[in-house]
Order: sequence, then C-alpha cells, then structure tokens
Amino acid sequence: MDRQNLTLLTDFYELTMMQGYFRNENANDTVIFDMFYRTNPQDSGYAIMAGLDQLIQYIKGLSFSNSDILYLRSLKIFDEDFLTYLKTFKFTGSIWAIPEGTVVFPREPLVKVIAPIMQAQLIETAILTIINHQSLIATKASRVCYAARGDGVMEFGLRRAQGPDAGIYGARAAVIGGCIGTSNVLAGQLFDIPVLGTNAHSWVMSFPDELTAFRKYAEIYPDSCLFVVDTYDTLDSGIPHAIQVFDELKEKGIRPAKYGIRIDSGDLAYLSKKARTMLDNAGYTDAIISASNDLDEFLIDSLKVQNAKISSWGVGTNLITSKGWPAFGGVYKLAAIKSQSGDFIPKIKLSENTEKVTNPGNKKIFRIYDEPDHKVKADLICLEDEDYSEDTDIEIFDPNETWKKTLLRKGTFSLREIMIPIFDEGKSVYESPSVMEIRENCVSELSTLWDETRRLVNPHKVYVDLSPKLYDMKISLLNQMK
Repeated sequence: MDRQNLTLLTDFYELTMMQGYFRNENANDTVIFDMFYRTNPQDSGYAIMAGLDQLIQYIKGLSFSNSDILYLRSLKIFDEDFLTYLKTFKFTGSIWAIPEGTVVFPREPLVKVIAPIMQAQLIETAILTIINHQSLIATKASRVCYAARGDGVMEFGLRRAQGPDAGIYGARAAVIGGCIGTSNVLAGQLFDIPVLGTNAHSWVMSFPDELTAFRKYAEIYPDSCLFVVDTYDTLDSGIPHAIQVFDELKEKGIRPAKYGIRIDSGDLAYLSKKARTMLDNAGYTDAIISASNDLDEFLIDSLKVQNAKISSWGVGTNLITSKGWPAFGGVYKLAAIKSQSGDFIPKIKLSENTEKVTNPGNKKIFRIYDEPDHKVKADLICLEDEDYSEDTDIEIFDPNETWKKTLLRKGTFSLREIMIPIFDEGKSVYESPSVMEIRENCVSELSTLWDETRRLVNPHKVYVDLSPKLYDMKISLLNQMK
C-alpha cells in the first residue's frame, strides 16, 4: 500500500481548479498554503505531529500515469492541452514542516507549502488525510501512555481499524506517541518497530483443557510465557494453571526472560490484585500482569487510582480508532500570493466564527521555553522576515484578548524555531529519522510540557501568540475587508 501511486488521492475539485488556473493567465503564481488545526483532539492540552514521512514519499511520487490520464479523459471535463500538461507534471515547490514527534498546538502551521498554485492546490487533500490521521492517533497514544505512568503499552488494534491503511499507519503513529510496539506484523516490517503479542483464547480452547494449552505453549516458547488466563475462570483455573506451568519450568531449570499472565475480561482492578497475591505467594514476584479489554486513557487512569496490579497494557479499538474523537480537524488555507515584484501579498479568510479567521502572510514559529525548567511557555507565530533573540526582553500577548500580556525578561527564557525545510524547489532536503528515533524525540518533547498541560481532564492551555507585526497585518486586512 505504501508503494501505490497516490497522485489521484485528491478531491475532484482540486483538479477542476487546477484546470481553471491553467486557463487563467495567473496559473503560475506562487502561493503559500498553511496546514493547521483549530482544536486539540480529545480535549487535550496539546497534539503530536505525525505523518511527515508518508507525506514526503507522496510528494516524491507525484506523477500522472498513462492510466491516470485515460481515466481523467473519460470524465469528459478536462481539455486535451491540460491533460498533456499533466503528463509531465512534477512538484517544484518548497515545503516547510514541524518534525514528527513534536508537540504542537492549535492555529500554528504544521506544514507550509510554497509552490505554484496548481501544485499547491493538488496536494491539499493528501496532506490533510495523511497528517490528520497520524497526528490524531499519535496524540491519542501519548495520552494512553501518560495514563499508564511508565508501564509498557502495546498497540493491537489492527482488526478494529478502519481498513488496512489506517491499521498500518495508525500503528506507526501509536509508536511515535509512546507505545512500545504493535501486534501489526506488516507495520513492524515496514517501519522497523517492535512486534509484540501473546496468544488468544482460541489457543486455550483448541486443547482438551487449559493446563495442556499452557504446557504446549511453554514447550514452544519457554523464554516468553505470557498466558491468557480468563478463558474459563481467571482465579480458580487460569492463574493456578499458569503457576503450575511456571513451577514445572522451574523444576526443569528454565526461568523465562519474560513471563506472566494476561487478563482480558472482568473487573481488572480486583482480578489483578488477586493475581498479584497468588503469583507473589508462589514466588513469582517478577511475573508480568498484562491487561486488555476496551482500554483507553480514562480507564487506565482509573485502574491506576485503584492501585490495580497491572504493569503492561494492550490497547486496541479505542486507540486505533481514536474513539470519542474521530477526526483531527486540520485545514489547509491560502496565506499569501507572490506578486510580480517578488513580495508575498498576505491573504486572509474571514468568518462569522472568530477561530476560523486565518493568520495571513509568510510565517514561522518560535517556541518559547521557560528556563531553567525548559518547559514550554508559549509559541510565537511571526512573519518570515522577523527575528527574536534570547538576549532581549520579549513581550507576548493573547491575540484574542490583547490586554493579556506577559513580559519575558532576557535570561529567563530560550527560543527555538520549530519549522524546518523539507523540500526546496522540488528537491527533498530532509531525511526522516526511524520511527523509534521519532518516538524518542516525542518522549523528549512531552517532557517539555508542564504536568498541568498533560492532565487528561481540563488541561492548562499553552498560548499560541502572534508577533505585533503579524497581528497588525491581520487587523489591517480585517479593516480593509470591512
């Protein structure tokens, strides 16, 4: 699936607009589009950027095949000279983006496209579907892993994902967000991420009795014995039989590197406490107790509060589908058009809803950290020709409630520009790290958030402010439009 030609992965109106631009004398105008979102998913205090690597591969593969041209011709809406143009189409623009695994916030550009308008228009849909989906799942995973408080979380939602692509790239995003591995073998192969798993109830049911099933599994995998114990009766059958097999392995001089039980039903808090007592009394104090069964961040958090004796979590449906918040909500908006003199003319979209009014111009983002804690203080969106220094004071303000101001004294903060070049005039200038390296970057990024921002309910808001120059430009355009 990752090798498919995705050039036609676009909305039909992108192509009709392309033909319109082709017919228009300004067809080759260079423009700037920003991809951003307005509201954090899950009512979270942040989101996680993900999907950039697939976006890069998509851009590299952009070309209309003969079969693409034949199909478009069959629609009887595209002229032959336009179809001839598409035969030699390639992306020649530039793209800036925030790297994967980075903590991000509403209204700031995650991806900035600078390209001829026909090219920028064509890639809109693919950018949105790729970044929206993977950022959604990475954010959900980070919340689940936060609730697990350092315990390992395995993603195993493939069978409940909305199709193979969602399962594959969702697994990738989940690992970026903090999961230690996935049950998805194809994702493991494609992205070189750990594949994990135990056995199913069907294994136990396929043998004459539970004890035999456990014994046979231990014979095949003596160094990794994790038995699912709730097929029949967790406390009276499953756990005693697991302990019996552990005893038999010990008598043979075998001490598995990884062993324990998995509970997939019932009261997980109660059963895990009973299981911990039974395992400890039998001398297996290091045995893993793993849990599954429709888990999400809120249930895991509740189980932690109840002091459940669970140290490993398998999360499927609610993670891979982002249950409760099915869409990321990213949008792609025109921000500027290049004039004949070479300057970018800012563009703004108006709306009855304040949050839908866009930020115009060619922009970049500075992340401001409170020092010495190195926690995110705010993000500052400014124009490309602006610069800020840690050696001078900076005053930031809320662009919606401008009387809310904060003066940052030099020496109390640090700055980092968070957008980086990905394509430069059609050439790829960025090589994605491995998924596990991105995961480590995400762990580091999450450590820059205050605990108040990471809490699951009613998190503290991280402000995304505008520079005075950008704010004045926005107000000027709004006044002109009025």
